[in-house]
Amino acid sequence: MWRLCVFFVITMALASTVSRITGVKPPKLPHSHVRVDEFLMQDLGDALVVTNPPGVVYEATLPDTPFFKGCSLNDNVRGIITAVTAPDGNGVKFTVDFSNLPNEGGPFTYHLHVDPIPEDGNCTKALAHHDPFIRGEAIPCDASRPETCQVGDLSGKHGSVTGDHQQTYIDPYLSNVRGPGAFFGNRSFVFHFANKTRISCANFKLVKRSAPYDNTTGVSNTGHATSARAIATPRSHVPYLSASSTVGASFCLLAAASTLIYLIQEISNV
Repeated sequence: MWRLCVFFVITMALASTVSRITGVKPPKLPHSHVRVDEFLMQDLGDALVVTNPPGVVYEATLPDTPFFKGCSLNDNVRGIITAVTAPDGNGVKFTVDFSNLPNEGGPFTYHLHVDPIPEDGNCTKALAHHDPFIRGEAIPCDASRPETCQVGDLSGKHGSVTGDHQQTYIDPYLSNVRGPGAFFGNRSFVFHFANKTRISCANFKLVKRSAPYDNTTGVSNTGHATSARAIATPRSHVPYLSASSTVGASFCLLAAASTLIYLIQEISNV
């Protein structure tokens, strides 16, 4: 990754020089989100619908003890998320159940986060929201356009929590097959106050694998989720490699590429 960053620094220096000569400003860097027709354009485009194999089940259950220590809590929030392959194979069907909420501080939100929770239960070590398309959090999710939201922003796409809460919904942009991109099975979810303070968190665990063979055809059903692109580094064990290095490399690569294109265009116009 450091080589990409060095290359990025060099190209940005060249861009600055060309800018001074031509009077044209360099291009915006990645994470400079723009709106087209009032909708957010993500750095890597909209999230993609993912096809998953049947029968896969993941589950995450909040612990008895909260991470947040505050007087508004009566023990911990009780919460469980069950995730199974959607009936048509596109995405994941989530069933969420939250109760025993704090007396104040809502509406409450919950998201899939990048890293698993370590044994010490420190929710801050889950890092940021799962965001393989590098959308960022500066602009709130528009639930009417869920493909433009962070992949892991479940409450942003499907509704926040204001009281005892049971809900089932399908999110077509998540993968339950181990690999890069939208896979969440090696990650965690975090339950938040409205001000983003982390109340509690839990890791997802594999409950049921896909059936290895179709009984009628004898053909293996075990396969990889499909989509047009994926950007995260494949992970092979828990704990998995932090996404900070992956995001950093993606940032440098995208910035360097956009700057090179700018340089070529400006030099050709000189």
